[in-house]
Amino acid sequence: METDRSPDARYTQVAIAFHWILTVLILLNFVFVWVAEDASKETEAQLVGYHMANGMLILLLTVLRIIWRVMNPPPPFEDSLKSWEVALAKVVHAVFYFLMIAIPLVGWIMVSAFSGGHGVGFFGLFEIPGLPMAKSEETAGVLHEVHELFAGLMILLLGLHVAAALKHQFVDRDGTMRRMLSGKS
Repeated sequence: METDRSPDARYTQVAIAFHWILTVLILLNFVFVWVAEDASKETEAQLVGYHMANGMLILLLTVLRIIWRVMNPPPPFEDSLKSWEVALAKVVHAVFYFLMIAIPLVGWIMVSAFSGGHGVGFFGLFEIPGLPMAKSEETAGVLHEVHELFAGLMILLLGLHVAAALKHQFVDRDGTMRRMLSGKS
């Protein structure tokens, strides 16, 4: 299969949709947690419920995104990119995929440990079963720390990713960002 190395080589519409939908869902999850910190107990519980349901949706969509990516490889990097830029992009993307799986998975395990295996509500539509675990606040506390550590790393990577996209758009003017803004039919 021949790859398109032209400046117009774009991601597929499905890949672009996964990228932007997951971006919005991840940002929403940060907003839910930040707003919940200063909310009333009732609002906090509701926002944490949205956060958990949204996390499960992120987990599902990430698995589907990885399957799509394996079946539909992305366009090659632009020839104008330096080898260190390509290497860094590959590492950042790999860590993003790891975190998009690990953060919700650790959260799910954490909730299961905290509750003794109770499920996670999915936006009031149904309940996702909890993992079969004995109740352990100590385990849940450790997992909470891991969950927050991974979330902090996600924020750093998001910042790096946005900075790189802006650099390519406004400094290098190499078309890299355009590839994720509109795709082939």
